[in-house]
Amino acid sequence: MKPAPLQKKLLPRHISLMAMGGAIGTGIFKGSAETVSLAGPGVIFTYVFAGLLLLVVMGAIAEMAIVYPNTNMKGFVQKAFGKRVSFVMGWLYCFMWLAVCVIEVVVAGSFLQYWLPSIPLWELSLGCAALVIGINMMNVKNYGEFEFWFAGIKIAMIMVFIVLGASILFGFIPSKESNYLQNFTHHGGFFPNGWMSIFTALLIVMFSYGGSELIGLTVPEVKGAERILPKVIKSFIWRIILFYTLPILIICGLIPWNELSHQASPFVQVLSMTGLQGSAHIMNFILITAVLSAANSGIYGCTRMLHSLAVEGEAPKSFSYVSKNGVPLYSLMLTAVVLIGGSMIAFVAQDKVFMLLMAVPGFVVSLVWISICLAQLKLRKSYSKDPSFKLWGYPYITAFTVVTLSIISFIFVFNEQNRVSIITCLVVLAVLVVISIFKFKNVDGQVTKITEKNIV
Repeated sequence: MKPAPLQKKLLPRHISLMAMGGAIGTGIFKGSAETVSLAGPGVIFTYVFAGLLLLVVMGAIAEMAIVYPNTNMKGFVQKAFGKRVSFVMGWLYCFMWLAVCVIEVVVAGSFLQYWLPSIPLWELSLGCAALVIGINMMNVKNYGEFEFWFAGIKIAMIMVFIVLGASILFGFIPSKESNYLQNFTHHGGFFPNGWMSIFTALLIVMFSYGGSELIGLTVPEVKGAERILPKVIKSFIWRIILFYTLPILIICGLIPWNELSHQASPFVQVLSMTGLQGSAHIMNFILITAVLSAANSGIYGCTRMLHSLAVEGEAPKSFSYVSKNGVPLYSLMLTAVVLIGGSMIAFVAQDKVFMLLMAVPGFVVSLVWISICLAQLKLRKSYSKDPSFKLWGYPYITAFTVVTLSIISFIFVFNEQNRVSIITCLVVLAVLVVISIFKFKNVDGQVTKITEKNIV
């Protein structure tokens, strides 16, 4: 095995669907019931608002990718704030994806139990972990193709759901009710818990949208990324908002917001209304595909970030080794060990696993997004060339996004329901900060300049 650069074999359609694969998962298929219960039909404003914040983050990534070719999002942070900050952000991001991957494979195992109730959860979770690890062993082009179809199934399902749901809503498909539109105004109105509830739901929506920034890690494996990325991001962000807001509107129109069941997916409840035979089995297949796709994207994100950390001397050098297929093999091995361990934990403490890890992604994603925006704020003045794409409203829009995300992070910390997860995150953050202080004790605080040959 020899150290080698990552291969530039991802296509625009690959990176667009990969990012969607990370963002469209359990957050929409199951978490939508939770967000609707918090804010009622008005929760669509939460998804739109969070989508606008995401648009700023993605725009910042695209802008910096043009100025600094072959640099991923950790590289942007390092250019702006030095190795200590990039070290902490990089490892925290890995920690987040490891937590997400464990959650997703355990959830996938629990969905499989619907068909295979006699098989223990940990065995099914282990099988799911083996599947996604095997997919990540492929060369990056084949991986991208696999994830393209994985994510495509989810998106196709959402499109079918929108068509079927709208047909019921407007009377094209007969049903028991005749005036569904009253569900938007009855049962307490459009904002049954007050308009401030749309901000309470932000905690879960951040978890739902988390993973979109994965585009910022694909840069080293996309040929002509500085030209392609702005186009992909412009189309991607509006798809994300539409794929969340339209299904939520349909769900709230067809089922009163206070009658949604937390036990079953709102999508299953709506599909059942169509009289579609086997809707539960179809939805269960889609849910399994969704969570495996999210785990697949998570492994990619974790291994590429570990590779980037290793190349910069911020992780063991072995993580920088790349196989002939272009796979960071030792990074993948570490991820595999964690996934196997997470599957085994499900053998003894399934409920505790969820309680410990569920809020981790939302909190860490907010910190990562803040660091990306701050990097753009600092680097814009020192660009070596004028980028063909610039995030509009600089510096006010970016600063507003930083302030808003900081408030969301603050709310995360003091939310009692997330106490165990947040304490875990803060402990990990503190440990990383201490390690960075000793590891880079000779760094004087000035921005570390990275030579182009060492940038990943």
